[in-house]
Parts: sequence; C-alpha cells; structure tokens
Amino acid sequence: MTTAQSQRGSSDLATRRGPGGGPAQGTVSRDENSGRTFRRITSYLRPWRFAVVVAAVLVVVSAVTALLGPWLQGLAIDEYISTNDRSGLRRIVGLLVFVYLTSYVTALIYARLIARIAQRVMYKMRQQLARKLQGLSIRFFDRNRTGDLMSRVTNDVDAVEQLLSQNLLTIFWACVQIVSLLVIMVVLDWRMTLAVLLPVPISMGIVQKLGTLSGPRFGAYQRSIGQLNATAEERLSGQRAVIALDRQDHTEAEFAEVNEKTRFLGIRAQSLTAVMMPLMFGLGNLSTVSVVGVGAWLAVSERGVTIGLIASFVTYASRVGQPLGRIAGTVTSIFAALAGGTRVFELLDEEPDLIDAEQAPDLPPVSGRVVFDHVDFEYVEGQPVLKDVSFVAEPGQMIGLVGPTGAGKSTIINVLNRFYDISAGSVTVDGHEIASVRKDSLREQLGIVLQRTYLFTDTVRNNIRFGRLDATDEEIEAAAALANADHFIRALPHGYDTVVTEGGNNLSLGQRQLLAIARAALADPALLVLDEATSSVDTRTERALQGALLNLMDGRTSFVIAHRLSTVRDADKILVIQDGRITETGTHDELLEQEGFYHQLYTAQFRGHDLS
Repeated sequence: MTTAQSQRGSSDLATRRGPGGGPAQGTVSRDENSGRTFRRITSYLRPWRFAVVVAAVLVVVSAVTALLGPWLQGLAIDEYISTNDRSGLRRIVGLLVFVYLTSYVTALIYARLIARIAQRVMYKMRQQLARKLQGLSIRFFDRNRTGDLMSRVTNDVDAVEQLLSQNLLTIFWACVQIVSLLVIMVVLDWRMTLAVLLPVPISMGIVQKLGTLSGPRFGAYQRSIGQLNATAEERLSGQRAVIALDRQDHTEAEFAEVNEKTRFLGIRAQSLTAVMMPLMFGLGNLSTVSVVGVGAWLAVSERGVTIGLIASFVTYASRVGQPLGRIAGTVTSIFAALAGGTRVFELLDEEPDLIDAEQAPDLPPVSGRVVFDHVDFEYVEGQPVLKDVSFVAEPGQMIGLVGPTGAGKSTIINVLNRFYDISAGSVTVDGHEIASVRKDSLREQLGIVLQRTYLFTDTVRNNIRFGRLDATDEEIEAAAALANADHFIRALPHGYDTVVTEGGNNLSLGQRQLLAIARAALADPALLVLDEATSSVDTRTERALQGALLNLMDGRTSFVIAHRLSTVRDADKILVIQDGRITETGTHDELLEQEGFYHQLYTAQFRGHDLS
C-alpha cells in the first residue's frame, strides 16, 4: 500500500466533518445518523436481553401499581369515608400500603439491574476503544489530538452510559405510565379522560419542535468539549515550557477562548431543552384546571360523576405532566449521548491505514541483514521525504545516520520499524520484505531508543520491565547495569522501587534516557535503533555510555542517529542524509578524506580537536 493510498484510506477524524463541524457533503442526514447511532448503542444490550426483559416487566409492575393508588383513594372516599365504614377503610388503607410498597421495591430492583447492565456495556465499549486505539498506526495519532481522543473514551462514553442506565429507563417508564394512565382513566370515565388530555397536543407539538432544533446544537457542543480537553491536555503537558517562558497569561487566555466557545455552545444547546421540563409540569397544572372545571360541571349536572372520581382524576391530571416532564428532562442527556455515541463510533469505525497482508507470516528469528532498495516515502502526498534511498546493513554492523535537522534520518528509522508504509521501493530484513510479514513480529526483534523518552507513572523497575514483561528482577538489574543506570537507580530514595512521576519529571533528562537504554537492552533485540539516544546527556556521561552502548550493540545490527559525530565515529558505515537522499557513504575516516558535507559537519563541531 502506498502512502497516498494510506492517506485516502485513513483520514483524520476531524476532516470527516464539513464546515463548522457538521457532516461532510454526501453523508447521511442528522436524523438518519442519530437513528443509526441509537440502534447501534442499543445493540450492545443484546447479550443481556433476558435481564433487560426482566427489568422491563418490573418497570411495568412498578408503574401500574403506582397508578392504582389514586383509584383506591377515590374508592375510599366514595365507598368508605362517605359511609363511615371504618373496617372497609382499614382494608383499603392496607391495600394502598401494599400497592405503594410493591411499586417501590420493583423500582429499586429494576434500577439496580439496569445499572449493572449499563456498566457491563460501558466496560465492553471501553475495551473496544482501547483495542482500536492500540491497533491504529502512528499516522493516525499524528493527525488527532490526544485530548480529543481522551474525551471520546471518557466524556462521550459516559454520555452513552447515561443514556443506557437512566434515559432509556426513564423513557420506558414514562411510556408505561402514560399508557397505564390512559387505560385506567378511560375505564373510570372517558369524559374526564378527554378533560385531562385537552392541553397535551399543544405541549407535545412544542416539544417536538424544540427537539428538532436541539439535536445539531448538542453535536457541536460535544465536539467543543473534545476541543476543550485537547487544549487542556496540551497545555498541561507543556506546563514546564509555559512557566519557563513566562507564558501563563497567554496560555490562560488561549484556554479561556476555547472555554468561552464551549460555554456559549453549551448554553445554546441547553437553552431550548431547559424549557421542556417546566412546560411538561405546567401541562399537569392545565390538566388539573380542566379536570376540576369539567368534573364540577358534570357533577352539578348529575351526569354520574362523584366527588371521589373527581379527586382521583385530579391526582391523575397532576401525573400526566410527570412522565412527559421526565421525558423532557432526559432530552438534554439523550442528545448529548447520541452526539457522544456518534463520536465513539467514528473512532471504532476508523480503518487502520497500516495493516498486515492477509495471512502474513511471522518474521522468523533474523541475523540482521537490512536492505533499503530505492525507497521513496512521503508523510503528506506530493511532499517526498525520502527519495531513492538505498543501502545495505550487514549483520552485526553499526550504521550511523547523520545530517541536518529534517533531512530524513528519523524517517528511515520510522520506515524500518514500519510505523509507516513506503511509497516505492522495498525494505527487507534477512531477505523478508517487511510489508509482507506481521508488523508485530518485526517489532519484537527490533529494539528502539527514541529521542523523546517516555516513562510511565510506575516504579523504575516496571518502567524497565516494559521492554520485556516476563523479565525477572535480576535480568532488569543486569540490563540497568549494562546501560550504566544501576548506580543512579540505587541512589534513588527507594532504589528500583522508586515511583517515576508522570513523564519522568522527577528524573533528569539523562537519567530518563539511561532507563530507556536499559529497557532496550532488556528486550535483547536482533536489530537496535538509537535515535539520538545520548542527546540528553552531558559529554562526560556520553563518554561513560560509550562502553555500555558498544556492549549493547555487540552482535546486533545497529542504527545510530547522531547529532554528535563522536557517537558514530566507530560506525562500520556512516550514511550522510541531505534533503531525503543519501549523499555520502563510508567510514569516519573515508568521509573525512572526501572533504564533503560530513567533513563540514565534523569541522564545525570539533574545530581542530583530534578525537583519536
């Protein structure tokens, strides 16, 4: 697969949207997309459908028993209070207690049951997201902000959880309540039922209009939350630079701008849905007025309406607005969940641009012969970074890569690791085309120390163990000794059990790099890459490292990217990279004799200092 094909196959999540964050032209409408998102969310409930059915039955029982109360109250007034039948009144009061207790207990059970189901669904969804993120290539992470991806995994998933654990339950309960209300009221008196329902059509029409207007606004709001998280994450990660350059005010202003945008979109989204709940509860008041008026007229006209019946319908009228109000109250969360679900599924549907060939074999154990044959590569289509790069690294050789910043040195390493697929040519290891074998089996035999070392918030021991998870403590300490890191580790407050703070901020840059070298040594790879591995240490430490690095590279094919030419002076072959091309090749002495670009670099760095 060429780079251009990769780019077309895996586009940035942000670029899938049209202007203003809306869907790009040619995509489905918002209503279709929301419906598809809703169906996909509910499909996660299938493994627990029996439990969902049980919960639904309990909801029906709870809703119906709760609605029997007002009817029993009206019956008590007409049959027992008006006739002073105390025995009958005691019986009906006992029945009322049983009805309301049943409603409460069943509500408690179904709420806990739904909560358990929702958490299982969220666990599955988060696992799928984590698996997806681990399967995507570096190109994807180059194009997407970490904070926005974190927002999808946390905020957007939480919005979906709210939908499953509360919103759907509330809507189902409200629908059962409405149907039960209608059935009971029609059975009692159809005329009074019409009085209760008189204001409903107007209110529902308003709710439908508000819902149509709110959907797009919540989509924009969820995206703005992702942008806010991305901004916060970037600024906090770079807080040392912010403080060092005295840019706190500027950073605060940048965050305030994004925060203000989020606030505005949040108010814009929620302002419409905020009026729904008061509107629905106001509907109950209008229904109560209607019932009292109609009921009084029917009673005075002697049309078979009793005081107890009017009292029951007054209670029912007040409850008409309750389920509708509950539905209205969930609108905000539902729109947020659908918008969040859309963002989650965008990520889950992201196709990796870097995939193994079908039934690709594992790379067998290699001796380390690496061949680049007329390799071209570009990060962005039409902007070549490597141009016709060819070289051979024999097993056990040390290959130095030197050249100006941006020349393509690290890109060669990225291609060798198959972080990206090349545009043309081939890269082979022991005769195996790296694009034809499983990329994981390639990387298992390739150790790398990057220019930017990342350490996890864990012990020093476990940070080194990340190179090989099954390593013993003795092997970890031996790897640290090989990297000349053992002495400083033992000097730490808790030695190998000292906890490294986020990013390794409680260690010096040089110490972090030493741990990264120890991690690579523990992996014991056939191929070794040192990408400016000593760039963060002082000259004295670098010299102390040379012996350890030579031991580490002994018997391994090694690629060393170096800014300091002293690091590659003993290399078997040095490749001089300029503007994506190899312009000079040879040993240190051979390149000096050529008096080319390498000679210029050497002269500029050492100015007459003989390093022999």
